[in-house]
Amino acid sequence: MHGTLPRAEPERRAPASFSGLPLTLRLALRELRSGLSGFAVFLACIALGVAAIAGVASVSRSLSDGLGREGRRILGGDLSYNLINREATDAERAVLAAQGRVSVVATLRAMAVAGDKGAALVELKAVDDAYPAAGELVTAPQKPLAELLDARDGADGAVADPALLTRLDIRLGDTITLGGKPFAIRGTLVSEPDKIANGIGFGPRLIVSQAALRATGLVQPGSLNRWSYRLQLPGAGDAELAHIGERIAKAAPDAGWETRSRVNADPRFAKSVERFTQFLTLVGLTALIVGGVGVANAVHAFVERKRASIATLKSIGAPGSQVVALYLAQVMMIAGLGTAFGLTIGAGLPFLLEGLFRDDLPLPLNPTLAPTELLLAAAYGLLTALAFAITPLGRAHDIPVSGLFRDAVDPAGRGARARYRLILAVALAALIALSLTTAFDRRVALIFIAAAGMAFGLLRLVGFGLMALARRLPRPRRAVPRMALANLHRPGALTPAIVLSLGLSVTLLVTLSVIDANVRRALTSTLPAHAPNLFFLDVPAAEAESFHAFLGKAAPVGKIERVPMMRGRIIALDGVPAGMIRPPEDAAWVLDGDRGITYSEDLPEGSTLVAGRWWDAAEGRTPLVSFDFELGRSLGLSIGSSVTVNVLGRNLTAKVANLRKVEWRSLGINFVMVFSPGTFRGAPHSDLATLTLPGGTDAAVENAILRDVARAYPSVTSVRVKDALEAVNDLVGRLVLAIRGASGIAVAASLLVLAGAIAAGHRARLYDAVVLKVLGAGRARLLTAYALEYGSLGLASALFGLLAGTLAGWIIVTKVMRLDFGLDLSGALVAAGLAVVFSVLLGLAGTWRILGQKPAPYLRQF
Repeated sequence: MHGTLPRAEPERRAPASFSGLPLTLRLALRELRSGLSGFAVFLACIALGVAAIAGVASVSRSLSDGLGREGRRILGGDLSYNLINREATDAERAVLAAQGRVSVVATLRAMAVAGDKGAALVELKAVDDAYPAAGELVTAPQKPLAELLDARDGADGAVADPALLTRLDIRLGDTITLGGKPFAIRGTLVSEPDKIANGIGFGPRLIVSQAALRATGLVQPGSLNRWSYRLQLPGAGDAELAHIGERIAKAAPDAGWETRSRVNADPRFAKSVERFTQFLTLVGLTALIVGGVGVANAVHAFVERKRASIATLKSIGAPGSQVVALYLAQVMMIAGLGTAFGLTIGAGLPFLLEGLFRDDLPLPLNPTLAPTELLLAAAYGLLTALAFAITPLGRAHDIPVSGLFRDAVDPAGRGARARYRLILAVALAALIALSLTTAFDRRVALIFIAAAGMAFGLLRLVGFGLMALARRLPRPRRAVPRMALANLHRPGALTPAIVLSLGLSVTLLVTLSVIDANVRRALTSTLPAHAPNLFFLDVPAAEAESFHAFLGKAAPVGKIERVPMMRGRIIALDGVPAGMIRPPEDAAWVLDGDRGITYSEDLPEGSTLVAGRWWDAAEGRTPLVSFDFELGRSLGLSIGSSVTVNVLGRNLTAKVANLRKVEWRSLGINFVMVFSPGTFRGAPHSDLATLTLPGGTDAAVENAILRDVARAYPSVTSVRVKDALEAVNDLVGRLVLAIRGASGIAVAASLLVLAGAIAAGHRARLYDAVVLKVLGAGRARLLTAYALEYGSLGLASALFGLLAGTLAGWIIVTKVMRLDFGLDLSGALVAAGLAVVFSVLLGLAGTWRILGQKPAPYLRQF
């Protein structure tokens, strides 16, 4: 008989705390008193995955609470009414003033000129005497804002972001010009209370007074500026805010302003947080599911260690269901402990971030415990443990006592009973339902679930396929490769577990590498090669021809494009108000805020008609619109649909004449909506112009043009495409860093699973090593055999990861991000190579101690 029965011990009374519990639970608790030996990987896998999900959810909740708590400060008031291209009329301001105190802020982009030191794009903010009406503006030196901005010594004052001083090589007290008007830099900006509400900026902030802004001539009919009217309503509750908003909407129904409330100060940012939270949660769930493989391995090893106990229980009459229930209770209690560890780490993450980076966080973080989110994370952890533990536990139900003892040398291949497969199905269904019900975008969640299921299924096929192939290959004559080949397909082989854990980690690493390479290539190399070098905004219509001629002299070989441009907001589609439309997530941005619009007699360059036809001269006198095909289809538009936009305070309705495909990646001039010339006949507007230089980017030439344009046309705003791309690239880099951090947890879980799989095979490896050493095999020969085995498994996993990760990256890049795909496997090959090396080293490290054991003590047990 293999093994020895446990020694009889004097009967001890169950602790009082256990006495009232059912027998199965009492036995489970009694066995757990011996410790958690062998469950280190189990605990780590569950804790790691739960900590990732709980941490992401807790930080997201803290951000949402921070936005809600600081909503008034972020918004600059209790209600905000924003207008594009124009100021509110006296009647509209009277409507707002009738409800409470109003403060006004204007924002626009402008060129700051520092003499011979050059010019720089700035995000200009013009404030009134009430600013900041909420929150605190911190400057250096800290003085009243009115004192810093007042006019003296022939120049108005300004407060600048320190980055502007660095960019123009100027100091406090130096003078710059805006629109040809001098401004003295009297302070630097340390903290701006409403910074988040302004969105992404392409230049440093510069704050001036509204009186000084009007004197610059930068505010012209049709120029790109935003006027924000912030309503202060001290003591008003949320319900009262809603009533006030309704009264204002009824009193000024055609104002066309965008409304925000302190309750939802930045809905676009809140949506972005939710989207990114979902993505990181799915990455955390990936870590948890990968860790589930480690759970299965640990439970399998646990059952192996408990053979004698299981045999004893069944020999004295314990039914198989009770045995399974006993050890399932132990496993779930250990899973509960791992879940508790993970919840503790995840719940503490917001407090840790606040404590370490309080002064550096750009967003308001309100660290708080999130009970609902933590319960969801706990449910993920416990359901994952149940799903991956029930099958290896259920396997012992129908094996006879004699089979349990013989199983050391003749492992049984029976599957679990239907009841245990049913529990597995219920646990998996619960995990899927939980993922879908909590998802911000269920389509993304479904794609993730399908991809995860496919990856698991394929990797299982790869593992069993390797075993089948190894069985059918001819046996090598030499002992070492023959031993390595046999290890791949023998009963109890590590092949499925190692291929699954290592294959998942390589797939994830390759996917991230491929996406990262393509995004960075799109932002840094591909786009600038054929994109304009410079954009020029707010070109006055009266000076458009002379500006065109000026650019022609400054860049004789450059390509100049110029179109009229206005800003408008979609009010209704086919008569349905925009606020009542629920478009897909990838098209919702079109209805969210204002859009650039233009009119044209001809089909714009970079566009291709997909449906309908372009208008002729006669048709162009009537209100018609050409809409982007993909976005139009997502919004339910077709030929003949109506689109109502608010431009300069007027609602205009146009009929959809055609749908066109737009090549957005060229960064050329193009718009979601292009109207017929007759739609905006006589409306004030400015022009948008681009300059494309042959040979790509030339910083010296671009800087010279920027400087000359700023001097000759001070009201024109110039934007270098390279600067804009760098700003976007910086944002993308931060997102990628967060994704890498979360994905690193999944990779760490994969490595834990790999280590656990090797540890789970310790007993079989020990038996083999002892027998082989008795037969004369040396340590070097055994290590070589194991190296060949693990190297083969690592190579197969790496090849699968390369193929699957590249395919996943291609789908995400082309279908989700809509970028051109370039095959760059440099980073992916490094990841795959490291996987092979790591699997060999980890496998050998796990067997090294085994090979050093003396045979005699173990031969007595076999």
